[in-house]
Amino acid sequence: MLHDPALIAFRDEVRVFLTAHLPDDLRLAAARATSVFIDPEVSLPWQRILHARGWAAPDWPAEFGGPGWSEIERYIFAAECARAGAPNLAPMGLKMVAPVIMHYGSPEQRAHYLPRILAGEDYWCQGFSEPGAGSDLAALQLRAVPDGEDYVLNGSKIWTTHAHFANRMFALVRTSNEGKPQAGISFLLLDMKAPGITVEPIRTLAGDHELNQVFFDDVRVPRANRLGGENEGWSVAKHLLTFERGGKYAPGLIGRLERLRARDDVDPVLRAQLDREAVTLKALQALELKAMRGVGGSPALYASALKVLGTETAQRIDTLACEVAGHAAWADADGQTPAELAVAVPRYLNDRAASIYAGSNEIQRDLIARVMLG
Repeated sequence: MLHDPALIAFRDEVRVFLTAHLPDDLRLAAARATSVFIDPEVSLPWQRILHARGWAAPDWPAEFGGPGWSEIERYIFAAECARAGAPNLAPMGLKMVAPVIMHYGSPEQRAHYLPRILAGEDYWCQGFSEPGAGSDLAALQLRAVPDGEDYVLNGSKIWTTHAHFANRMFALVRTSNEGKPQAGISFLLLDMKAPGITVEPIRTLAGDHELNQVFFDDVRVPRANRLGGENEGWSVAKHLLTFERGGKYAPGLIGRLERLRARDDVDPVLRAQLDREAVTLKALQALELKAMRGVGGSPALYASALKVLGTETAQRIDTLACEVAGHAAWADADGQTPAELAVAVPRYLNDRAASIYAGSNEIQRDLIARVMLG
């Protein structure tokens, strides 16, 4: 992938930094994580290390505190972090709400929130799905009624990742029932410590506490915390979902797959399947690089395509990891099983949701067809 001496030098700089500054305990914790969402006790220390180097937000423009890297430099950085086994950083702040604040936020909102996101002072969760509004997000019913300088919120959100850790939430709320459902939605930034918010855990099939249901009982949110105009939150959400759905799947998956392929106890049939996935990942990597350069398609089209390909490839690799692990995938009583195999089954179970969240893959295929067929 690399021929430019400047890019090779950049890659080597990143490798040297990771060797010197990525602590072994954080690397091990990342290897034993069962989800792409790493607990903040692991992700935040790593974010602070990166922040001290100016590398916590590779995708941010320099004007907002990012490193000002080119697209290919960002991709190299992601690939090297995956290769070194670095923890994922929490995406809800750095990769999801931050670009929306940059685009739609007032100067005051940018000045307040962006430095706090960069430093890890604010930890965000996403308030989109509801018990009756998942893939059909336009059906959401969490009411936000204007009252003086505030909105008063009543209702609930569900499948809210890391709400039990978060001190901030970005949420879609219903501010009008007039016209099309999408036309009555607003986008709010709110304080999770506000009176009237209750967070209840949801245990996953893998046994993790990653998800929650969040209840709102007369919760007051300043109207100044709205991003974009009232009843214009659907446009804000579509902008955000481009960042949530798209992205860099290949680097992390390549790292996982290569650790499986490096084992010398894999039978030939499984090895052939692993090799086939390696070819698939090369194709996915090529598509991601093409998307970054903006070649041959709209950002929304690429985002949907990458979401489908990335999540379904991850699920196939999960299945192969369970096959490779065998009995070790079910128990690690002696603590000696390699981390990648010890968490194979929980990771497999957790990733069953990957093709559903951020808009199910069926919805993504429908969006792709609409764009391609007009």
